[in-house]
Formats: sequence, C-alpha cells, structure tokens
Amino acid sequence: MQQAPKKPGFFRRFLALIVTAALLLGALVLVVYRDELNLDALHRWMTYRNLQTSPDGESPAFTHGGGDQMNFAYLRNGLLMASASGAHYYSFDGEQYNEQVVSLSSPVLTWSNNAGVVYDAGGRDLYLYSGVEQSFSLRLDPGADLLSARVNRQGWLTVTAQQGGYKGSVTVYDGNHAPKMEIMSNTFVMDAALSPDSRTVAVVNIGQDGGVFQSTLLLYSLNSKTPSTQVSLGNITVLDLEVEHNRVWAVGEDRIVCVDLSKDEPVLAQYYYGTGFLKGCSLNGDGFALLMLGQYQAGSADQMLVIAPDGTAQATLDLSAQVLDFDAAGNYCSLLTADALTIYHTDLEEYARLENQRGARYTALSSTGASLLADSQQAWLYIP
Repeated sequence: MQQAPKKPGFFRRFLALIVTAALLLGALVLVVYRDELNLDALHRWMTYRNLQTSPDGESPAFTHGGGDQMNFAYLRNGLLMASASGAHYYSFDGEQYNEQVVSLSSPVLTWSNNAGVVYDAGGRDLYLYSGVEQSFSLRLDPGADLLSARVNRQGWLTVTAQQGGYKGSVTVYDGNHAPKMEIMSNTFVMDAALSPDSRTVAVVNIGQDGGVFQSTLLLYSLNSKTPSTQVSLGNITVLDLEVEHNRVWAVGEDRIVCVDLSKDEPVLAQYYYGTGFLKGCSLNGDGFALLMLGQYQAGSADQMLVIAPDGTAQATLDLSAQVLDFDAAGNYCSLLTADALTIYHTDLEEYARLENQRGARYTALSSTGASLLADSQQAWLYIP
C-alpha cells in the first residue's frame, strides 16, 4: 500500500508559532520601551567587553605622542591624535597602530566614524587613517596650499587647495584613493565636503557683490563639472562645513546655517549668535549642531546650545565652570571642565557624569556615548 506524504508535525508548527510570537513581542517591547531600553549601552558592552575598566567606567591610561596644539578623534577602531609633532593612531587599549612623526605648524584633524585625516593647514601633506593603519598619504605639488581635507563615512576623501594657477581646486578620492573628480575654480574656494553616500560634493566659494563679500554654496553631482544647485549664503565666512543626508551645515563667525535639500527648492535656515561670541562648534552629531557661545570675546564659553536643522535652539544650558573641551557624536554631547566630564542627550539632559580626578583636558565622543579623555601625556576611555 502506498503511504501518504507526511504532513508537518504538530510540534514543528507549534515551534514556528512560538518563534513568530517571540519576534512580534520583541518588536512591540522595543517600540513601547524604546526610551528605557538603551541599545547604545548594549553596543558599548559588545565593543568594550574585553577592556579592563574601573568601577566608575574608566580604562587604564596609556602614553600618547604628545605635542603642542593637540586634537583627538574617536574612530571605530581606535583613537587618532594630531599635534605639532605629527599623527599617532592607537587601539582602545593603547597599542600603537601607526605614527607619522612630522612637524606640523597648524595641525588639523577631521574625521568620520570610520576614518580620520591629519594635515597641516596651508601646507602640502596629508595622512589618512582607517581600519588599523595609515591607508593613504598625499603630497601636493610645490607652491600649492592645502586649505581643507575631509573624509566621509565611506572613506572617500575631499581635498580643497590652491594649486595649478587656480584660485581654488577640489579633488575627490574614492575608497581606493583614486581621483574620481576634480573641480578647478577661478574664484576662491573656502571649503568642500562630500555627502555620506559619496554622490554629492558641496563646495563653498567666496566672491564680491557690490564691494561686499558673499559666500555661495555649490552642489555638484559626482563627475559633473556643472553645479546642479546654487545657494547664496550671504555675507558669511565659513569656518566649518558638514554634509548630512539632504542637509548642509555651515558655521560662520556670527551665525550657523543649515540648507535643507529635501524640498524642490533649497530652504535656508539660520541661527544668529546675537551678542554672543562663537567659542566653538561641533557638527559631528546626527541631525544637530552643538554651539559654544560666550558673552565676551575673551574667556571661556558660558552657554551651550543644540541647534536644530530649522535654525532654532532646541536646548540651551548656561555654564558657570571654565570649559576645557567639548564634543558631539550620534545623539550625545559632552562637556569637560576641571571638575567633571558630563555627557548629555541632545535635549541637554544629563546622561552620565564622571568626576575629573585624573585631570583630563581633552575629550572626544563616540556615537554610542563612550568618551576618550586625555591630558598632555596620557589617554584613556570612559565607558558609561
């Protein structure tokens, strides 16, 4: 007698039902309790589970390269440092990945989550770090002046310089460090940056209109020599530039500008500092800008502000202690004083606090809320 095909067993169907129900329940829990469940804390635990830390969350300190004019960046694979004595790249537990010992008169460090670039402003050389190595270096031709270098999340590099008889040039290098695009300009180019998806280049030119300096934002599609969009930024000297998805941030001496590119026509929003003086700014956060303003031209910042893309201050915090350093990343901001390191959410509500018992003077923040701390000789991590 021919045997009928077997149907799926009861237990198999029951197990599938249980798994489906568990997935639905898990998704519901994430939605309902998303404010209480801290996925960043889970990410920190996964990243640093093998790193020895004290009960308050500090790791052992390690010696760094030191030097004047120090800057630090927190990358996915380690800590990148730039100073007048060159560039140094370390693992989270202090292993030195790479160093470039070179004299830098005006060291600059820019970075994304995955890579960082060190260069000498007005010089000819730059050094790109990603993974656990120095992945690329570049020397411009004699007589050229390096104005800026920026790396996006895909590891693509944008270099702005004055060279070749032009008032400004922008060169884009892809993830394999091959030139993908070059823009040569007869007007002065102040800065340039590439979008996170590496499809759009934002270029800021400066010229005169009726004897008044005017800055213009030009947007180029990759491999196109003609700008697809042109936006007047007004009488502003751009000090910093960042391209997010459908947004461009530009920091000036008297205002910060956000250009929304998601509409049919670009929408320009501005936040003016009023009587305050710009003490610093970080554009490394996701969807906001962190401003530090002071009442007087000399001295420390006395106000910390989170600026939304629509040009409004979505949160402000008055400061009484002297600010040593600050940063922004992901959905967090950090403030370092002689007393403590404080990490905030973007509403400037306190998230974590560490007494500054080791005398840190520098900090750099990760997108998960972990923070680098350093003094003139040593560096260490704080894991909330």
